[in-house]
Amino acid sequence: MSLSPSKFNVFAFFKLPSAWWCGVRLRSCDEEKAVVSVRHKWFNQNPFKSMFWAVQGMAAELSTGIMVSSQIRERAESISMLVANNNANFSKKATGKITFTCKDGHKIKEALDQTIATGEGQTFWMKSIGINEDGLVVSIFNFEWTVKLRT
Repeated sequence: MSLSPSKFNVFAFFKLPSAWWCGVRLRSCDEEKAVVSVRHKWFNQNPFKSMFWAVQGMAAELSTGIMVSSQIRERAESISMLVANNNANFSKKATGKITFTCKDGHKIKEALDQTIATGEGQTFWMKSIGINEDGLVVSIFNFEWTVKLRT
């Protein structure tokens, strides 16, 4: 998987402008792990002077979805992807630079193989953990992704 963070971040400016303006940036991505960061700033804060939960959600979702999208692009088949469910837990105020890491890339290949083999849609959960500059967990997001063959 050859995905340049700088090229993706330019793409985000045009295709994901809300995330780009909020400061969501891809740092690294391979088949197993993706890292996305976002810095708490005035325009992405909530009334409590911490990062708005939805900004954290954008960064967390990107850390999961970028791997799904990349692995789909490597396939010959036309496959759609969509978030079916998500949940989150917030354990600390998100201030400073928050880095979201997802290490669930291994789940994608199995789901894609199954949907191609059976023609039936597949679902799988991926977790993204947000950590602040002090190494403390500020939030954990889980996303249920669905993949299916386009007809």
